[in-house]
Amino acid sequence: MGIDPRQIVAGVLTVTMFLMLGNMVKRQHFDSPISHHVNRAESTQSYDDKDSDRSVAVDGDGSWKAESATLNPCWSKSILEEPDETKGYVTFSLTNGPEYHVSQIADAVVVARYLKATLVVPDIRGSQPGDWRNFGDIYDIEKFVSSLEGVVKVVKSQPSELSSKNLAVLRIPNRVTEDYIVENIVPVFKSKGNVRLATYFPSVNMKKGKGENDEKVTVGCLAMFGTVVLQPEIREVVDSMVDRLKTLSQKSDGQFVTVDLRLDMLNHKGCQGSKKCYGPQEVALFLKKIGFNKNSAVYLTQSRWGSSLDTIKDLFPKTYTKEGIMPMEKKQKFLGSDASEYEKVIDFYVCSESDVFVPAISGLFYANVAGKRIGLGKTHILVPNDSAPPSSSAGNYISRYVSKKTHMAYSCFC
Repeated sequence: MGIDPRQIVAGVLTVTMFLMLGNMVKRQHFDSPISHHVNRAESTQSYDDKDSDRSVAVDGDGSWKAESATLNPCWSKSILEEPDETKGYVTFSLTNGPEYHVSQIADAVVVARYLKATLVVPDIRGSQPGDWRNFGDIYDIEKFVSSLEGVVKVVKSQPSELSSKNLAVLRIPNRVTEDYIVENIVPVFKSKGNVRLATYFPSVNMKKGKGENDEKVTVGCLAMFGTVVLQPEIREVVDSMVDRLKTLSQKSDGQFVTVDLRLDMLNHKGCQGSKKCYGPQEVALFLKKIGFNKNSAVYLTQSRWGSSLDTIKDLFPKTYTKEGIMPMEKKQKFLGSDASEYEKVIDFYVCSESDVFVPAISGLFYANVAGKRIGLGKTHILVPNDSAPPSSSAGNYISRYVSKKTHMAYSCFC
């Protein structure tokens, strides 16, 4: 007896259905959110960029949309009342690198504004004992003070009357809320008259806030995106590196790509057991898979060249670390044994200004670089994703911060 063609068709459809179901289950496995907490600078966080929605950053054919123009701040000081004169002070230090600095500043300004206290310009402390710098060694102190006029009163140095006897040290969570301030900070401030803040990071939280009043949004946005400017010498170094990398890529019709890839982080426990970090070979194959020109200039945040990076250079010969692209006359100061804070700041700003940014390590560096890029209109942020189709366009990897506009920067820029 012959085989009924309808049976063949039915069988094919059944097999196809099961294959599709299998792929859906696999996709769900990769895209399931992973919750991790961060309490120190070396920790990493899982990407929030799986299953990205391409409707914003990518055209219907999967190609990239043109970069948008630099956005304008949505916040306005005009809605704020002038700060009252008070006797109390809020002090704090910047720690762990520029990706932490902007968040620490935002929290301190929000707290000082709520307490109607005077904010003391912070110092900068590195990870090693004795690694201490003035704010003005890295950032423009005059710009910082002037940007906060009408928001909080600011003094450039700690008043002599402050001492351990009248200064309470408080650990506060990043993105501190008004309820937390009222319950945990106000009583101490009333008792001591002054507080010193130390921000900790229970999670990487850069998503838009909900239920926040206009004043808190304005103060938080201004503090995070409108107060920090590099001091002139560091700005000059960053500009020279960015210009050279752009020139190297444009001469051969490539693109200038920055990759946050630090070899010391790959062995950290936060990179083990789940796919939140990508090594040199994986990064090289990722860039090749999504079609980057071999003549594209690639900048790595890894401080010094190591043989394990050769796998990237084999595919992209114009791959550099800081030592290979920084002006010779600046290396002694900015790449010396005690220059780790300078190196972190340079990485942060170079990654913020490249044509394309690829975070090979998830965490606060990625989140705050993304925020700065959004404000600059530089939304080409590509996140590696193991669950994407084997041969897919760059559009499948657009950061969810951009594709779904989940980053808090979209509350701050219009």
